[in-house]
Amino acid sequence: MSEHQDFDINALAAYLHLTPAQVQRMADRGRLPGRKIAGQWRFAQADIHHWFESQIGASDSAELIGVEEMLQRQKSAPANQVRIADLLPIELIAIPLEARTKNSAIDSICQLAAHSGKLWDAAGMTEAIRNRESLHPTALENGVALLHPRRPMPNLIGESFLALGITSKGIPFGGPRGSLTDIFFLIASYDEAIHLRILARLSRLIVEPNFIEALRSADHAQTAWKIVAAAEDNIP
Repeated sequence: MSEHQDFDINALAAYLHLTPAQVQRMADRGRLPGRKIAGQWRFAQADIHHWFESQIGASDSAELIGVEEMLQRQKSAPANQVRIADLLPIELIAIPLEARTKNSAIDSICQLAAHSGKLWDAAGMTEAIRNRESLHPTALENGVALLHPRRPMPNLIGESFLALGITSKGIPFGGPRGSLTDIFFLIASYDEAIHLRILARLSRLIVEPNFIEALRSADHAQTAWKIVAAAEDNIP
């Protein structure tokens, strides 16, 4: 299936590893983003990917395991499991990330990625992330933001990678109930399949007890990377 084609009920059921009847009920109850054409449900791939993102962000640890297993079963999924530590080079960790505003946080982490050579167009990625944030902020209540463009941008990167920046204090970033954000992950994915798998894996990490506070206590990049690697070793 081309990335620009729509799912029908049967195709979406296969993609989500559900039955067609389950997908039909979810669509009829407004739990899936779709539209009816000539009386038949159709689901845009981009809308389904964004819906999947929202499900990941709202899930707890047990649910995230199921989401990750579902993504692993996708036909388009790479054979090997995504590892956050492997995608996060030490040189792409900034402690502190020099930023005091929402825009400067986005600018700084994109510049960090560009200086490493991983990101070819910092301005293009910055604009794409700002557009994504204007639609729906990626800041979570625990002080973490998962920055990414609305769609993967393979023309700006050679391969998928992550960057991490931790500011010296929290800044307003659109978090729930006015919560401040001080930990910023930049997710730069080569395609939709790897993006969702990175997001699911990273989401599992950030709900691990004590992980976020351990990151906040890191005094330099190597310490932060070791915290990420150790936490990831402790999840299946």
